[in-house]
Amino acid sequence: MLYIHIPFCERLCPYCSFNRFPFKEQRALDYFASLRQEMEMLHDLGYHFESLYVGGGTPTVMIDELCGIIDYSRDIFGIGEVSTETNPNHLIPEYLDKIQGRVQRLSVGVQSFDDSLLRQMDRYDKYGSATEILSRIQNINGMFANLNVDMIFNFPSQTEAMLEHDLECILASGANQTTFYPLMASPSVERSLARTVGQVDYSREARYYQIISETLTGGDNPAFSHGSAWTFNKSIAAMIDEYIVDYEEYPAIGSGGFSYLDGSLYVNTFSLREYNEKIAKGCMSIMGKTTFSKRDRMRYRFMMELFGLKLDKKRWQRDFGCSVQVGVPGEYAFFRLVGAIASENDEEITLTAKGRYLMVALMRQFFIGVNGVRDQARSALPADERELLFGECSA
Repeated sequence: MLYIHIPFCERLCPYCSFNRFPFKEQRALDYFASLRQEMEMLHDLGYHFESLYVGGGTPTVMIDELCGIIDYSRDIFGIGEVSTETNPNHLIPEYLDKIQGRVQRLSVGVQSFDDSLLRQMDRYDKYGSATEILSRIQNINGMFANLNVDMIFNFPSQTEAMLEHDLECILASGANQTTFYPLMASPSVERSLARTVGQVDYSREARYYQIISETLTGGDNPAFSHGSAWTFNKSIAAMIDEYIVDYEEYPAIGSGGFSYLDGSLYVNTFSLREYNEKIAKGCMSIMGKTTFSKRDRMRYRFMMELFGLKLDKKRWQRDFGCSVQVGVPGEYAFFRLVGAIASENDEEITLTAKGRYLMVALMRQFFIGVNGVRDQARSALPADERELLFGECSA
């Protein structure tokens, strides 16, 4: 799978730790031109891909450029399926008519259908009221093979009644997939989170996750089934946001992208200026690399496959030359001890409901750790680019 990062947003959300910059047209045009050159470099290295994920930022911020990138990726890589993210204000014909047919999975960042929470997140004025957003989602049912609604739960001011209302809206939306992320207090956004939505309380997280799971997957005729620990599907074959579950290895292009290849993690420069300069010189945009030990690679596989709800024991034995019990004895014993494993045979390990929540908590902490790497990369930004992110203009 190929990941492409588009780091531009019309305004910057206080909870987001991804590499993102305020949108300026010429800045974005230069960037898209560089992306094409970086794609050509990957092609010259012999890469081909079956899937493309475009993340951000807001990938649809320049819809014609996005369509050009998608078309070009299909031409040179033979890509079959495309997933891209967007925001509710782009759910209009001007944007949708252009990506319909090009995009198989559209993921809409909603976060909540509660107007008070949308105001806390500075999303109400940008993207409309909860009623308006819900109506837009309902109006595009059937346009894409997979329509995902991204949600966040465990806001400090969120009550159980507010969460239940969010779930009612999801059920009424007609979307065939939803992803409920726990609120993550990453180091770089901890202060802005506390200032806008309040201090995060993890003690309620398990209860809120239980409400989500029981509402969406419970009963005799459940509306959804688990696609991963925090993604819920109506279609078994649906793509999910955590593409790293289905594709353990993935090159990433664009400023702020992370690649994982052959046991090594590569981080692309977070500087837009440096990114364009490197690409213009015919160099990849990588600023750093670390290689994982065999044990770390096994721990990563253990976490990712169980987050995806099933660990393939035969694949594990083939790739690592040992059993799961031998490879990660402490982690395996812990999951056994706390009742996280639902079933185990010669083929696979699956999770209980408790195990699924454990994976939500582990992935939350994992992504907070990843955001620490982003902070490290961001610390190298030149002064003027740091001002774009942290100065008055980003408020």
